[in-house]
Amino acid sequence: MGRPRWYQHPFNRPAFYRVAAGLAWLPRRVRLAVARGLGRLAPHLMPRERAAVRKTLGLSTGATGRDLDELTTGVFTDFAMCFSDLVSSNRQSEARLRALVSTAPGAEYFTGMTGGVISLTAHVGNWELAGRLLAGHAHRPTHVVVAEEEVRDIERWVRRDGLGVRFVTRNHPTISVELIAALRRGEIVAVQGDRALGTRGDASIPFFGHPAPFPLGPFVLARAVGVPLVPAFCLLEPDHRYAVTVGKPLTVARDGEEDAARAWVAVLEAVVREHPTQWFNFFDIWNPFVA
Repeated sequence: MGRPRWYQHPFNRPAFYRVAAGLAWLPRRVRLAVARGLGRLAPHLMPRERAAVRKTLGLSTGATGRDLDELTTGVFTDFAMCFSDLVSSNRQSEARLRALVSTAPGAEYFTGMTGGVISLTAHVGNWELAGRLLAGHAHRPTHVVVAEEEVRDIERWVRRDGLGVRFVTRNHPTISVELIAALRRGEIVAVQGDRALGTRGDASIPFFGHPAPFPLGPFVLARAVGVPLVPAFCLLEPDHRYAVTVGKPLTVARDGEEDAARAWVAVLEAVVREHPTQWFNFFDIWNPFVA
């Protein structure tokens, strides 16, 4: 069995980012309508991704037939809107970003903590935007751990240091030392917990009734430094504003990394069940490995 590669779809190219950025001058209501229209076309152009989304939705919602078709299209249209907001809003001021947020339930978990904390998120809603919003709420530096982009030219469209946020590449040789130092300074480290790495650092955990690999790295880091993990998601609301939802902190007991990972997966499962069209996972999470 091979190691899973970081998912890249055929449209993850600079030209599409330039098109999305070029629409930023439109009123947001119009821009999102254009994004929804493009999103409705995407399932027909991406059959492999459509099949993976249908499998996920079938297991997570029990939907079939026309209901499953509508939910599948909903994943692509919601993704298109979040993507449009990310590319157009990524370079805006903190005040402009905050205007996109309707509520931030649970944000006190961050503001009430004085030591380091790991913000644990997933590919749910506008996760890239969430890092900037949480940095503003917490009023302290936030280090966002990301995979190295296969297409380097797109990084400038979605990852820009500033407003208290610093992006750190996951495979950087000194990343562990940097993250430990940041947590000991009382800063925030933001990581995603829904993509397996294909190494011994993964654990097989039931997800909607079937075992799936999840990374243990965030929990190993939390245990090593003695800091809590706080689940956080940036979800698109029906009024097309965002809710930054923060969950109860998770702690990692001695030799309890896998138990903590299971608690996290239960949180993720609940969020995906409640917002099935906002988990932007376009491959089979139960069988993610490729040669």
